[in-house]
Amino acid sequence: MRVSGQPYVVMRDLSYAPRVGNAHRMDLYLPPEATGPCPVVVWSAGSAWLADNGNTGGERVARALCGRGFAVAAVAVRSSGQARFPAQVHDGKAAVRWVRAHAARYGLDAERIAVMGNSSGGWLAGMLGATAGVVALEGDLGPTSVSSEVQAVVDLYGPTDFLLMDGHMPEGAVERFNQITGGSRGHDDAVSPESRLIGAEIQTVPGRVAEADPSRWVRRGGPPWLILHGTADPLVPFHQSELLLSALERAGVPSTLYEMSGRVHEHDYLDEARDFTPRQVRHAAGGSVTGQAPATWALIADFLDAALR
Repeated sequence: MRVSGQPYVVMRDLSYAPRVGNAHRMDLYLPPEATGPCPVVVWSAGSAWLADNGNTGGERVARALCGRGFAVAAVAVRSSGQARFPAQVHDGKAAVRWVRAHAARYGLDAERIAVMGNSSGGWLAGMLGATAGVVALEGDLGPTSVSSEVQAVVDLYGPTDFLLMDGHMPEGAVERFNQITGGSRGHDDAVSPESRLIGAEIQTVPGRVAEADPSRWVRRGGPPWLILHGTADPLVPFHQSELLLSALERAGVPSTLYEMSGRVHEHDYLDEARDFTPRQVRHAAGGSVTGQAPATWALIADFLDAALR
């Protein structure tokens, strides 16, 4: 249906796999006047893996991108309380396969699919972008006769190597993090979101943690990446994105990291009409975003245009 006053047509409450609570729900936003198959951005919002509401925030993304000709599929994956890793990756891949399998029905371009998310949703986007062809992470949910490969990744301050997070937190952030989680040892604690996702204190199972690290999976020939991260992030330290950029550079994957000075665990700067935030932009392997363009939705749309078209 067309939502009055909005630049999109939306089909809510689609199921890309059998429902588990709200998980496996998809809201599909389409440009209202598309003249051909639309490239698709698969979006999943972050919740520290504690909620199955990844389809939230789809309206915000659709308002920004449908006007540029992109469809947006906002998907909810299982929480860590519903299933442990790698279930969330299985869900994300199932959503991508569903989009590809149903592309003709909804006017989508099956060959131009990007993934995007923030925080744990950014982690999911990274895992989907980095693990194409990894059989152990495919799962068997939803359509299985098509590929889960994606053509671009937009990662908004997602974590990568959980074992190194506490050592790079801003001053005082571990203490604040403990107040939020009820733990006493930051991300290493048994009650941290990362330990809940893995199902054990992360420092006790480094092999399992490595399987959940997007930077360990990136390979030559992978899709281009755009990464945005605030330097003062008190929940996912900026160092996590530096690690990821280094891995992408070693693999020869085109990638760009926007280092947003003083910004925290948020991406409100994407909505700013003026360029308020100082930034450093780092490119690896011929990154497809050039210059010092402001970090706005237009930047993301320009990146997606270059990556998908």
